[in-house]
Amino acid sequence: MSDECRVCLLGLIFLSSLLTGSNGVNETHVFISSGENVRLSCNNYLHDCTSTTWIYNNRFRHSTAVELIRLGIKKKDTESHERLSLGSDCSLNIRNISKEDYGSYICRQYLNDKQQGTDSRVYLHVLHVSSSQTEISAGLSVTLFCQLYSYTGVSCDDSVSSERIQLFWVNQAGVKLTRSDSRYQILSSSDHCIITLNTTLLNEDDNREWRCEVTQRDQVKTSVTYTVKSSAETEVSRIAGSLFRVIVIIVEFAVFAAPTVILLQIICARRAGRKDSQQPEEIEINTIIE
Repeated sequence: MSDECRVCLLGLIFLSSLLTGSNGVNETHVFISSGENVRLSCNNYLHDCTSTTWIYNNRFRHSTAVELIRLGIKKKDTESHERLSLGSDCSLNIRNISKEDYGSYICRQYLNDKQQGTDSRVYLHVLHVSSSQTEISAGLSVTLFCQLYSYTGVSCDDSVSSERIQLFWVNQAGVKLTRSDSRYQILSSSDHCIITLNTTLLNEDDNREWRCEVTQRDQVKTSVTYTVKSSAETEVSRIAGSLFRVIVIIVEFAVFAAPTVILLQIICARRAGRKDSQQPEEIEINTIIE
């Protein structure tokens, strides 16, 4: 074999390893925010999804891998089975993503109980935001926690990863919040891919939005928005909702009761009319007897 052919062959092998991974597995990374819906592609599916099996792996939650879909049929004994569905292209659809859904999802093909081809693996990374306070009002200090839940393959520490994964807090205008702003205290932990935002709420912060973004090589992958809703506003909304329900009940009662009241009035009026017509006859009879 000539040197040129060897170079071409090595180039093809190298390109194949980049596309499928060092172990022959087709790997992709998907970033999603909690509460959203996600579609995980199966890149090795056959023409019929009855050969497709989806396997979930997260050693931090389960000691062994969990079958979600087996030969095109959804397993009913899994925690998330109600939120799962299989697409026409054998993709795995998950509704209302939660932070517990992060992990490795493997699409595998079987024919006659024999695996066909290599695995198609999807790493799902979930961005989630939570608050330290349940009661929100002006003057209170609140801390927002933003964390990227990742199973493997992704790190926010540039010293151990070349993925350049970063987390940022931005304001409503899309401007990054920095530690130089005296109003905000921003702390981050690259080991756990978490960034916190601490601030004291002002009156004008009601309905204000802060957004946490995750970027990979300076490209935004997904984001989560936190909207400030004061507890006073929430209480007013609750009372208004209760009052509205009471009004609806009263109106419904009036609508159904009105015909009954009218009918009773008609009956009473007719009875009164009959009594009036009978009264003169009784007087006349009494007079004749006397």
